[in-house]
Amino acid sequence: MLDTHCRKYIQPFILGGANILMKLKFSANQVTILALFLGLATGYLVYLDYPFIGLGLLWFSGYLDAVDGTIARTKGSTPFGTVMDITFDRLVEIGIILGMACRYKEFTFILLVLACAIIVSMTIFLVTGTMANKKSEKSFYYQAGLAERSEGFIMFSTMIILGEKAYWVIIIFIVMIVVTVLQRFFEAKKILNN
Repeated sequence: MLDTHCRKYIQPFILGGANILMKLKFSANQVTILALFLGLATGYLVYLDYPFIGLGLLWFSGYLDAVDGTIARTKGSTPFGTVMDITFDRLVEIGIILGMACRYKEFTFILLVLACAIIVSMTIFLVTGTMANKKSEKSFYYQAGLAERSEGFIMFSTMIILGEKAYWVIIIFIVMIVVTVLQRFFEAKKILNN
C-alpha cells in the first residue's frame, strides 16, 4: 500500500542515490547484489543480538532495493535482473525470519506461519504478474496490496526492535499478509477471467 501510494514522494531521494551509483559505474544488478548481502546480514545480526545495527542495514538494503529498480528503468532492465530482484527480496525476508527464529526459539512456529503466508502471497503475485496482459512501469504487472515491501520492512523492523516481545506484531503481520493474499486472489480472478 505504501509502495503504491507514497513512491512519488520519495522517488527524488531514490533517484539521487541512483544517479550517484550510476556515476560510480554501478549496474542495477550490482546494486541488487549489494542490497542482498546487507539484507542477509540483518538476520545474522539479529541472531547475534545486535538488532539496531541489523535494523540500519535492513533499511539501507531496502533503499538500495529501490535504487536498483530506478537504475534498471533508466538504463534498461533485464528479465534476469527482475528475477534477481524478486528472489533476493525473499532471501532477505528468509534471513530475518531465520535470525528471529534462532534467537527467539519460542517464536519458531509463528514465524513458520509467517513464512507460509509470505509464500502464498508471493505465489499469487508472481503468477498473476506472469499471466496478466497488463503492464506497469516495472518489468511485470505489479499487484498492490495491504502488505507490500514497505509495510514488510516496518513490520520486520518492529519485530526486530521488540525482540522477545514481538509475538503480537508477528500475528498482526500474518493478518496483513492474509488480507493481501485475499486482495490479490480476487484481483487475479477479475483480471484473468476477462
